[in-house]
Amino acid sequence: MKKISLLFLSFFTVSFAICAEIKTESTQEIIEIIHRVNNYWQTNNPKHGDSFWHRAAYHTGNMEAYFLTREPEYLKFSQAWAEHNEWKGAKSDNKEEWKYTYGERDNYVLFGDFQICFQVYADLYNIDPAEYKIARAREVMEYQMSTDFNGYWWWSDGLYMVMPVMTKLYKITGNQQYLDKLYEYYCYADSVMYDTQAGLFYRDAKYVYPEHKTVNGKKDFWARGDGWVLAGFAKALADLPEIDPHRDFYISRFKAMAKAVVDAQQPEGYWTRSMLDPEFAPGPETSGTAFFTYGLLWGINNGLLDKSEYSQIIDKAWTYLTTVALQPDGKVGYVQPIGEKAIPGQIEDADSQADFGVGAYLLAACEMVRYIISEK
Repeated sequence: MKKISLLFLSFFTVSFAICAEIKTESTQEIIEIIHRVNNYWQTNNPKHGDSFWHRAAYHTGNMEAYFLTREPEYLKFSQAWAEHNEWKGAKSDNKEEWKYTYGERDNYVLFGDFQICFQVYADLYNIDPAEYKIARAREVMEYQMSTDFNGYWWWSDGLYMVMPVMTKLYKITGNQQYLDKLYEYYCYADSVMYDTQAGLFYRDAKYVYPEHKTVNGKKDFWARGDGWVLAGFAKALADLPEIDPHRDFYISRFKAMAKAVVDAQQPEGYWTRSMLDPEFAPGPETSGTAFFTYGLLWGINNGLLDKSEYSQIIDKAWTYLTTVALQPDGKVGYVQPIGEKAIPGQIEDADSQADFGVGAYLLAACEMVRYIISEK
């Protein structure tokens, strides 16, 4: 009996060691993917452009890659980009001309696509605090919060662009107004874009059903738009205090979205551009898929989603991201170009890449590493 017990113990010990080795190798493999993807992007895009949303979205992923790997070159890249843009979004100093609607000029200071950069600046501040890094962010956001208007987040993307800005600046400053206005602005967005039946967000008010439909008469939920929202919830909840009175409300929305997202996944692991009408614009789309993967992984890793319920979804999504979207040289393909909707006939292939797609991919990959580590 003793020999059998010793034999069993030996077998168990060897099996455990093998499993641990496999998980370690899997983690290292994903970290290698992170480096391959990020080095490819930075090598091929060395010039620092402006602070508009698509570049800033890349840097939110780059900063996450830095936090995970501590690769100094990643930190230097975002630091140089912030310095290039003078730690600002849109640069106008004349508050009387500041606008919040869509625009790419320097007077669209209150437009969320020019505010996502403040997430990156806040991260850089937390690494090495210096007031100048967040001075413009505070000036803009605190001016905005001083107004009575609450309709600043009128499109779904804006929830990723700015919700995390509010929680990050709250965490730095302790100013309760950031959390109060977060709820106020979110409630407006919720009222104009959220479909309670579907558990998803329309891209903006002009896509609300039944006034707008796909060519097949279905509700039209744009994958990247809902990807922005799910990822925005994750990033905002990460810094939201446990005692915030609205935390449970945000979590309930996050969980409802997660369930709806899962129901729309395609058998191959990706999400189509029009989530509930795959025939409208068929084929894979990487940016939405990566944001969904990140959001679902974050929910599991932080105890909000049941791993047993979502693990197969994650496995399929990750298989797509690593065997189809990822190219051997580190290029991330099948990313829908800048836009706001599913477009029938629009071609995405292995060479379809974009900065925001890389950012989303890095977020998902970093969260995948944490997911594997948590299983040990």
